[in-house]
Amino acid sequence: MNMQMSIIWLIILAVMIVVELITMGLTTIWFAGGALIAAILAGLKLPLYVQIIAFVVVSGLLLYFTRPIAMKYFNKSRTKTNVEAMIGKQAIVISEINNIEGTGQVRIGGMEWSARSIELPVIKVGEVVVVEAVEGVKLMVK
Repeated sequence: MNMQMSIIWLIILAVMIVVELITMGLTTIWFAGGALIAAILAGLKLPLYVQIIAFVVVSGLLLYFTRPIAMKYFNKSRTKTNVEAMIGKQAIVISEINNIEGTGQVRIGGMEWSARSIELPVIKVGEVVVVEAVEGVKLMVK
């Protein structure tokens, strides 16, 4: 029975690794670690309940303690989305920004965006502004 459990745990380990390789989302690799420990315990002929507890505890500990660190380093090269890339860039006002009337547009990177001012109630056409935030489909500029 313990040899069969070792094989089952190794199959679970392989499935978790394959799923991780397909998704690359750092979601199942932690369970692969738990399955590895459970397979070792099965090889040592420990009872099934010990294997299951070890699987759950090791997977949970790996998930809790190492996932935040891994996400920090693996997400460094993540490409910013179109909107995230706008923050901090300069734009040119192409239609007067008037917060009172709720109007205004800017051009940034060849694209036109609705815009609102963070500081001034009105910004004239031709002014250069900096994108501070994005709210819905509007750039918040100053």
